[in-house]
Amino acid sequence: MTGSFRVSVDTGGTFTDVIGVDASSGELFAVKTPSNREDPSRALLEGVAKVLEAAGKTPEEIELVIHGTTTATNAVLEHEFDGIGLLVTTGFRHLIEIARQSVPDGYGNSYFWVKPPRIVPLHLVREVPERLAYDGTVLEPLDLGSVRTAAAELVAAGVNRLGVCLLHAYANDKHEREIGQMLAEEFPDLFVSLSSVVLPEYREYERAMTTLIDVMVKPYCKTYLGAAQRDLDKVTGGRPFLIMQSNGGVVSAETAGDKPVTMLLSGPAGGVLGAIEAARSAGVRDLITLDVGGTSTDVALIEDLKIRLTSETVIENYPVKVPMIDIATVGTGGGSIAWQGPGESLKVGPKSAGAYPGPISYGRGGTAPTVTDAAAILGRLPDALVGGELSLAKDAARSAFTGFGTQFGLSAEEAAAGVLEVAVIGQVAGIRQVSTLKGRDPSAYALVAFGGAGPLLANEVAEALGMRRVLVPPTPGNLSAFGLQVSDVKRDYVRTLVRDLDAGNDATVVDEIEKVWLELEAAGRGELRAEGVPTEQVSLVRGADLRYVGEGYEVSVVIDDLSGDDAVRAIEAAFHEEHNRVYGFSYAGEQQVEVVALRVQALGELHRPTLATAPRSGGGTPVPTGTRSVYWRSTGWIDCPTYDRAALGDGDSVAGPAIVEEYGSTYVVPTGWDATVDHFGNILSERKDA
Repeated sequence: MTGSFRVSVDTGGTFTDVIGVDASSGELFAVKTPSNREDPSRALLEGVAKVLEAAGKTPEEIELVIHGTTTATNAVLEHEFDGIGLLVTTGFRHLIEIARQSVPDGYGNSYFWVKPPRIVPLHLVREVPERLAYDGTVLEPLDLGSVRTAAAELVAAGVNRLGVCLLHAYANDKHEREIGQMLAEEFPDLFVSLSSVVLPEYREYERAMTTLIDVMVKPYCKTYLGAAQRDLDKVTGGRPFLIMQSNGGVVSAETAGDKPVTMLLSGPAGGVLGAIEAARSAGVRDLITLDVGGTSTDVALIEDLKIRLTSETVIENYPVKVPMIDIATVGTGGGSIAWQGPGESLKVGPKSAGAYPGPISYGRGGTAPTVTDAAAILGRLPDALVGGELSLAKDAARSAFTGFGTQFGLSAEEAAAGVLEVAVIGQVAGIRQVSTLKGRDPSAYALVAFGGAGPLLANEVAEALGMRRVLVPPTPGNLSAFGLQVSDVKRDYVRTLVRDLDAGNDATVVDEIEKVWLELEAAGRGELRAEGVPTEQVSLVRGADLRYVGEGYEVSVVIDDLSGDDAVRAIEAAFHEEHNRVYGFSYAGEQQVEVVALRVQALGELHRPTLATAPRSGGGTPVPTGTRSVYWRSTGWIDCPTYDRAALGDGDSVAGPAIVEEYGSTYVVPTGWDATVDHFGNILSERKDA
């Protein structure tokens, strides 16, 4: 039977969200299942089985499975560093120790900053006799015998993961390839990452750290993805299993396991894609995403419906220099724990109750009050979540907040309301990282709220930022999983090439740049062909990292389908414009420009399902399902109408205060806001005084 049912699975810290789309009818099915920390593949299989049951489908009808996961991120956040070693060129043993002179923002006096734990302790770093010049010329041949001895010593010391970062390997990968081949033959159980494969760019420290992050998460990801692939094959008969990357594209599970550093922001990337698709259908082009899960809040700023990539990401103070969607994360989610900080201050997060035991109101043994518990006792949440599968123990949550409030001299309601306000402040801080701090006024954007807890406080977050429009897509609790459905196969390629862009249009430089671009494009076509993408569905986007001569860092730009001198002049013009956008000035016609690295992004377009539209409303004034007493700090308890989102149609409008309930999420519409359903089932709310 030919498959026509597409399944996407997003594994988070609390829930694993699943979306199934019937390609023939456009009907969408959303389910949730608790995540399994010890074996994430188990929750994935449970989710697939659950969505098949909800849709009345058989495994044979599955067309493909797309997956986003936080497995790689969690390994970094939890400092799973045991068993990692590093091989470097002779003389560079202290590469990781020296690092960079700069300290993170907020530590004006570096005396107060403590370096993060080393991924590799110095005694597990070995030097390799070899040397390359900056242009890749071999100055000293590789001594493979010394490499063999060093690897044996590290394995005997307990190393099971080995990073290899040789000086200037980005310019010539010969020595690293020889090491990789020898290690594969003589130490087959050793996980190995080569810097010339992971990140063929200059800057030794960033290249080494990215390589170490890659090899650190490789055992978890290869084992997890391998198990998931085998189990899925038994169910689906070998249907494609694709993995979301941090750049917003998907690759095969095998490819992702070979280079897992590209998966670090896999889950949040799907959410951004889903938000863009929802905004497109609602006629919104400039937006800020608010993805609130159980543990954290992820935010991104989107202009003209285009994602912005960055290669300057820092995870837990460790630089990871691979293309990722520019996303900021703060530790405020639905499961974030409330606690008393210094000076009797009220704090929320970053510690989370997770899936087990979870918030107190889940009734699974949780004892620490959370944001979810606060929302539950204030009437913001119904008596049960996830379509009635999870009954809330509101009395237990209220009892906990009664005790928690006594620390501050507050009632249970006042303490819970305070927790929600602090949670709002945390989410506001995240949005300011991607907007105000980068010269963008958030009031000029629409806030797209999703995730299980995203719509809960979205309008209050918008009010704090002066934003006047909030968009809540259909099935917001599963939007990250839906975003996987609208992704493409995507691979990024980069090569360092430092050259001046002479005003005289130096033909040699132009030829060199064109030659590298063509080689990267050929690699992209070949690898996407190996992924099963037909040649006619492959598109290639050229890019470059450039800077003014004398600057320490680069600006990345992309260009249209140009070649030769036209392409070189186009990237130079684009650089001046982008430099002005980022920094507020440019030196066009005044300062020499140099290219530092050349990039190519290969895109393989996947079929996007056509989704069903919302039914037309009968009159625009929906009938409430009932009323519920809801506590607002400014007014106290108010009876608010509740609505079933599934019963709302195109053109229906709800005036706040009101509660809109659905499977997987609850949308709170405060006083002063009007919410209207559009043709595609989005809820767009606006301030009445807008």
